[in-house]
Amino acid sequence: MTTTDAGGGDRLALAVLTQYRMGTTGQLHRVLAPKVRIEQTRRRLAKLRAEGLVDRVTLPQAGRLRAWFPTEYGVRVALEWPELRERRAPRLVADPVAARLRAGHALAVTETALAFLEDARRRGETCLPLDWLPEVHHPIGNDEAVIPDALLYYRSSDAMLRAFVEVDRATMGPERLAAKLTAYARLHRYIPGRTPGRRWHTTTQSTEEAWRQRYPLFPRLQFVLDSTGPTGIDNRIRALHAHTRDPMVNAFLRHVPALAAPAQKVDRMHSRHRRELLLSSECLPPGPCVTHLLLFEQAYHSARDHVRLPRRSP
Repeated sequence: MTTTDAGGGDRLALAVLTQYRMGTTGQLHRVLAPKVRIEQTRRRLAKLRAEGLVDRVTLPQAGRLRAWFPTEYGVRVALEWPELRERRAPRLVADPVAARLRAGHALAVTETALAFLEDARRRGETCLPLDWLPEVHHPIGNDEAVIPDALLYYRSSDAMLRAFVEVDRATMGPERLAAKLTAYARLHRYIPGRTPGRRWHTTTQSTEEAWRQRYPLFPRLQFVLDSTGPTGIDNRIRALHAHTRDPMVNAFLRHVPALAAPAQKVDRMHSRHRRELLLSSECLPPGPCVTHLLLFEQAYHSARDHVRLPRRSP
């Protein structure tokens, strides 16, 4: 097995690439070692590539942007470490061509992670590189699963905050995006072992929703809308609103906050306001969620730039 440095720099670099799936040289530098010269990050990545742990692809953009991803060997090595041992093996990129075709979405997800990671550093709060977990598998029965683009952990001075993050790059229609609300509503009520239409026995089957085995509170939802103009953003937000009329979704949103924001606004948002993306509401079961939107609304120039999906009665 290839050894990594005892100081953890090589190890963290491989762990981040295994968990994040992909990142450019600049993105990885911002994640791993923003206080040192970027040449050190380049040398580290080149070393890992020489050892067969990572590979790269040059994207057809100005400046010959390089995107890095773990090799099959690199994934095997990283998943043996305690910090990644319980993680599912990522879907591997077979070769540089496959990596290039996946790069757009993967790099947008990594950039979204950096918005929160860098904000926590500025505030002296806790959001470490491995607190961003892409593609966490959540079964909902019938061989189906909810797999968010990422699960985010963020510890403020007085709370641990969690969010399911969906990064939409306008590669699917607004209705398909909105349908994700139904999937999350199903996850919120899913009890393993129950089969609709069949009798079940409490002595042999669970009576508790599956998500409670992982989280004390169901993570809030955050839709980050990218790669489209104002009209496309509005269409997606209207589709999300329309989907809240579904009774199951409406009941779900009585307990779980769901927000949507354009990616450009998240990137440019002042750190205090970006933090409100997570702090703006908190669920206190069994009562309703209490939401404070004032600071969040101040982060945007117009009402359409910030939307919280309403909890309307059916």
